[in-house]
Amino acid sequence: MSSRPTWVLVVETAQGIGQRKHGVARVLAHVAGSREEALAELERQARGYVPEHPSSPRRRRLLRTGDGFLLVVEGAWQTFASRFTVGELLADSDAPPAPRPRDGEPAQAEPPAEPDEPAEPASAPDEVDEDGVPVRPAWLGRRDLP
Repeated sequence: MSSRPTWVLVVETAQGIGQRKHGVARVLAHVAGSREEALAELERQARGYVPEHPSSPRRRRLLRTGDGFLLVVEGAWQTFASRFTVGELLADSDAPPAPRPRDGEPAQAEPPAEPDEPAEPASAPDEVDEDGVPVRPAWLGRRDLP
């Protein structure tokens, strides 16, 4: 029995200002299925992503790269980039433990548990403001986030 791979969608951004600027990676979502399905979801996430900086964006460009996307946002004084990548989940130290087999039964590998679905779906694609930003953030109501 083959299980579908789990893909992790990650965004890497710079946080802080000046010499205190540092890179931060954050998991956006998990996708069980094909790499193409994961990349399609990653593109949807990248298109709707609103970075913290710049606060007054003047130009926004989304580029497809070999393993994901690069969002370049120009502000009045600086340009900021956010890198979106997809990777196959090979190990997770916080994954739930596999169930123990009963006496006499062989152990079977279980696929990684998928995160709980949001209590209600994120806003429909047509629910965006005049700048194209979703009215309801995709993370709102998710139980798999801290």
